[in-house]
Amino acid sequence: MPALPLSRRQALVVAGALALVLVLAGKLLAGGSSGHRAPAFALPRAAPPAPPPALVVDVAGAVRRPGLYRLPHGSRVADAVARAGGASGKAALDGVNLAAPLADGEQVVVPSRVPGGAVAPAGSSPTAAPGPVSLSTATAEQLDALPGIGPVTAQKIVDYRTAHGAFHSVDELDAISGIGPAKLDQLRGLVVP
Repeated sequence: MPALPLSRRQALVVAGALALVLVLAGKLLAGGSSGHRAPAFALPRAAPPAPPPALVVDVAGAVRRPGLYRLPHGSRVADAVARAGGASGKAALDGVNLAAPLADGEQVVVPSRVPGGAVAPAGSSPTAAPGPVSLSTATAEQLDALPGIGPVTAQKIVDYRTAHGAFHSVDELDAISGIGPAKLDQLRGLVVP
């Protein structure tokens, strides 16, 4: 094939166009002139995890402002008592495990002292019949006073609560050795989670 004669002007135009194509191709391959390359596709950003829902607890007994309170997830019994205005002057805080973690829907009962230094069940007066015992806050002595529960079983209940957190159901007592279906039925109505 014979070469076509090109004028000097035509040769310069062809050479300039070829140089321009090479410069553009080089920039494309090198990632552009700014030094960073736009991604071919963008990854979707994951939404931040939603915070756990607030706990709603019922604080009752010897506190300044009994009632329902919303507390952040991970709160302790001490946080619930503080939110209820703190313990009243009649409170027997030695009957409450202030370090126990809270569960949604739980009732925190702060017992009252009766004349003579004894601890009365929360929400009762010295002359009133004692109410249900809270498995989540009762002391070993309060549990020992229940029918069919001796000091050994009472301590097992406290140990179970320490290991597993607050009781969510009376049926959880079935997991404690020494408490079978018959004793569980006997305790229904006498204890609350």
